Amino acid sequence: MTQQTPPVLSELKLTDQIRQIVDGALMRGRPISLAYVDAAGRPSLSFRGSTQVFDETRLAIWIRNAHDGILGAVAKNPEVALLYSDLDPQSRAVVTFHGRARFDRNEAVARQVYDSSPEAERDRDKERKGLALIIDLDSVDGFIPGYLLKMRR
Repeated sequence: MTQQTPPVLSELKLTDQIRQIVDGALMRGRPISLAYVDAAGRPSLSFRGSTQVFDETRLAIWIRNAHDGILGAVAKNPEVALLYSDLDPQSRAVVTFHGRARFDRNEAVARQVYDSSPEAERDRDKERKGLALIIDLDSVDGFIPGYLLKMRR
């Protein structure tokens, strides 16, 4: 018996299945990690529970405290990577996102990102002092149930 290779998604277009994986990551206990280069040039890695699909080619994160170093870091070097991992046999998925991050200070965008964040994340910034980080994706790689991901802009 030969194992069939799953179909490859190559167009950079976040599917509903990817949206469900990303948007529900925190509630499943699988927060997404964000990697960026800090202002001193060192790699920085942190879990971001508010990571969400913003549209078909962008992710968004509500950054509760943008003054913790990420604001200056992204201004200096916008290149970021995000990692999602779920090794449960029923929902196995590993996805790496690469893109360019920027803070969007438009009130409508900020409201959308904040309102779409999990309640646990909103509760940690009830006064909405944070900022919306938008990530314009360049590539998405990995696998989700039924598909290999080799998406490119």
